[in-house]
Amino acid sequence: MTNPIELLFGAGLLPKTDFPAESRYHGIGVRAITAADGTTTAYLARRVCPSPERFATLSVHRVQQGERLDQTTVKLVGDPEQFWRLCDANGAIWPQELEVEDARVRRTLPIDVPAPEENR
Repeated sequence: MTNPIELLFGAGLLPKTDFPAESRYHGIGVRAITAADGTTTAYLARRVCPSPERFATLSVHRVQQGERLDQTTVKLVGDPEQFWRLCDANGAIWPQELEVEDARVRRTLPIDVPAPEENR
């Protein structure tokens, strides 16, 4: 079965990108700079982290002693490589901020998705 996101790309409804939809770099533009010697170097445009207030909280997880962020991410998101989603939603610039014992890590809905009525 084809991924629904891939269908949207194929139909031209979403802009094509070199990064998969689940990547934090998805949708970030690629820019280039040309040096004086004529060589061109491609780079990613700056990714601006969203404000944590744009995420609706579903639950809060308290970090246990020795718990790593990949373990927390599996519990809350289901994929250890999506740790950056927790960082964005919790305003953490450095992932290690979410590994501190007793830290409160919010599990949220995607950005700008409102919480269900019972969570407001």
